[in-house]
Amino acid sequence: MVYTMNYVIENVNISAKTLRFYEEQGILPNISRDEKGRRVYTEQNIDWLAFIRCLRETGMSIAKIKEYKELFEAGNSTFLEREEMLKIHKLEIQKHIEEELKHLEEINYKLAMYDLQKEDIKNNPDHVFKCHGMEVNIVN
Repeated sequence: MVYTMNYVIENVNISAKTLRFYEEQGILPNISRDEKGRRVYTEQNIDWLAFIRCLRETGMSIAKIKEYKELFEAGNSTFLEREEMLKIHKLEIQKHIEEELKHLEEINYKLAMYDLQKEDIKNNPDHVFKCHGMEVNIVN
């Protein structure tokens, strides 16, 4: 089964510009054309596109995706190298998630401090707001 570019745009939720860019960069391989010269996509193309999007959305560069694709096309002899690339990328994602969770904890702490002192500030305009070891006079 083959699909038109419009089908891919609508059902995969990707722009024509991005599809063409991925093709130009050599990371979306083997795009055929119909008798009128229009791009047509196979299930394999769409599966590969979903994988590209996953990698991009997790921060992998186009260059790294292209390297991965070239290794994939080289066959099973590159299996361990591709696996290692994905393991390294996974560790980078995990590190990023841990950093973001730390930031989220800081924001949650700050919001908890606001909640704890909300009534005091409302009832006492001279209340000294305390957060992170800092004391700040809130002026209305």
